Amino acid sequence: MNKLVIAVAAIAMAGTFGTAVAADADAGKAKYAVCAGCHGPTGAGNEALKYPKISGKDAGFIAQQLHDFKSGKRNTPQAATMKAMTAGLSDADIDNLAAYIATL
Repeated sequence: MNKLVIAVAAIAMAGTFGTAVAADADAGKAKYAVCAGCHGPTGAGNEALKYPKISGKDAGFIAQQLHDFKSGKRNTPQAATMKAMTAGLSDADIDNLAAYIATL
């Protein structure tokens, strides 16, 4: 019985991974034009202005950070700008952006 429960749980969890992979990186690229104003066209950021490097990050990590900014979970003075930037993004927009950023 325990093996069956573990197998069912593993199958159910497998569907939660890779969400950003199924996203549309091309659509994310179009949305990224706004992000590039601070993070740069290659996601290198701007250390002098304290805009972090976002290139080289996993899509899941980026998506989670964007969701956390949008929800207010990341609530620091620096996060206020990102909260405003993410306010109008849908979940699909966030996944698409994350998929594109992961290619940088």
